[in-house]
Amino acid sequence: MFQYTKPEDSEKALEELIEKAERLVQGLGLHYRVSKLAAGDCSASMGKTFDIEIWIPSMNEYKEVSSASNGYDYQSRRGSIKFRRDASKKTEFVHTLNASGLATSRLIPAIVEQLQMEDGSVLLPEVLQKWVGKDVIRV
Repeated sequence: MFQYTKPEDSEKALEELIEKAERLVQGLGLHYRVSKLAAGDCSASMGKTFDIEIWIPSMNEYKEVSSASNGYDYQSRRGSIKFRRDASKKTEFVHTLNASGLATSRLIPAIVEQLQMEDGSVLLPEVLQKWVGKDVIRV
């Protein structure tokens, strides 16, 4: 997902991208957390990045399944992407943001491990049941 915003709107846009990714994970009923990356862990072109991480019990750790970043005007300066203010007619660089969807290669183990029942079967998240055609995967 990509967004171009006015500078004064970019922080709110970043919050919205994070919230969208969180809603996807919440809809699956998975235990997760949101982590703000340290500056040294961010891409050189991103000023601020948040990772949405899900708990993988067998690994005893959280793994990233989505990421949302605000590049501020770094990328627009490189690409000369500007907008013009209506009132002042002044041109300014836009702020650029990006976010990923969900990494399915990490979601599947999280679903299996977090939603596995004592008999080994897995209760599917309600939002997936209509697509899979059942509510439980039995072993």
